[in-house]
Amino acid sequence: MMQKTPSALALLTAACLIASVPAHVQAQEFVNKPADLPFTAVNPKIAGFSEEGLRNIDRFLANEMAQKRVPGAVVGILRDGKLVYLKAHGVRDPATQAPMQTDSIFALASMTKPMVAVGALALTQQGKLPLFGKVADHYPELANMKVAVKKADGSVALEAPKRQMTIQDLMRHTSGLTYGGRPDTSGAALAPYPAGGELPSMKGSAAFVQRISGLSLVYQPGTVFEYSLSFDMLGAVLEKVSGQSLDGYLRETLWAPLGMGDTGFHVAAAKQSRQVHPFKLNPLDGKPQKIEMLENATTFECGGGCSNGTVPDYLRFGQMLVNGGEFNGKRVLSPQMVQLMTSNHLTRAIDNRVANVEPHRDGYGFGLGVAVRMEPGLAAVPGNAGEYSWNGAYGTGFFVDPKEKLVVVFGTAAPGDLRKYYREQIQDLVYGAMVK
Repeated sequence: MMQKTPSALALLTAACLIASVPAHVQAQEFVNKPADLPFTAVNPKIAGFSEEGLRNIDRFLANEMAQKRVPGAVVGILRDGKLVYLKAHGVRDPATQAPMQTDSIFALASMTKPMVAVGALALTQQGKLPLFGKVADHYPELANMKVAVKKADGSVALEAPKRQMTIQDLMRHTSGLTYGGRPDTSGAALAPYPAGGELPSMKGSAAFVQRISGLSLVYQPGTVFEYSLSFDMLGAVLEKVSGQSLDGYLRETLWAPLGMGDTGFHVAAAKQSRQVHPFKLNPLDGKPQKIEMLENATTFECGGGCSNGTVPDYLRFGQMLVNGGEFNGKRVLSPQMVQLMTSNHLTRAIDNRVANVEPHRDGYGFGLGVAVRMEPGLAAVPGNAGEYSWNGAYGTGFFVDPKEKLVVVFGTAAPGDLRKYYREQIQDLVYGAMVK
């Protein structure tokens, strides 16, 4: 059975203790209550979960916090649209020891990308943004970008692109763009690309496009999956097509209809105390670490990684996808558009490097904004073919298994390499708790 609400005092006893949150949010008032969470709670056994298996999540996170590897976490699980598990663990700010709450606000980083993909497909289904449309139709300066090619002697030559990058290329990371500062990034570019952490402080989409258009592509468009600034460019395209800011467009198209009131590119002053902070030093190597969006105001609403949100909000988003584009009577996409988004778009002619970014995801392709599992084996985590997912560089992640009608969202503040460890472990723990 679900545990009763712990008192606020109990939540503060120690960072390594687990702050349990009751699932039946309509029946009980408690300090961690998410606003208007529209999911009915069920006994885990009814949903096919072992209660003892779910307690392994609690034990795992308690152990991580006891070792001071992560300040806290929030984990949410839905199955068949019912709430199976929603708990806040530890603290949201190690400096103040403020307790983590289920409505704590995380820097979502690249979990922004799937939401931007939905925003793009909402325009596609209106005939306003065809996937084979050229990105240069919206920003003509991109048509002049050349492809940097490394020669055998180590020199770099510039070649004309064999074709222009398309909207589909942006959505599946085959645009020829790259990220700066990543170990898996191509070094062929003649000038450095900005790293993801630089983007929130850029001076808007026009400045971003101007900078990118002056660089070289690192691959011919449509030939290599290269994790990249593609979704930041896509966000700029959405602003052009919609005539709105990216925040305004996504709020109108996605966040407001789904009731995702705590999601956006800017955190209101009244909500900033709910933001989640990491340890100042990386527990693995003792070096300074930070989440850039907590340090300075966001001036570029970058579609690749600049949004914030809560686990309950993202559960709504994931359930909308499971439902075929609809949630709580509000339709965002058609079922066919969701199917298009969550199907593999990497053809055999494309060099698939998804596992370079997510090492535990061998056997995955990539759809439009999400990695897509192609077979049950190969990967280091359990799951079914058709499962799709993506994660954030600051320690957040989600995955959806349509066969199991499963939605899982988790948040931590782990901007170092521990974030990759948590991605694998949470998936293992959740499937390990499923008994039917």
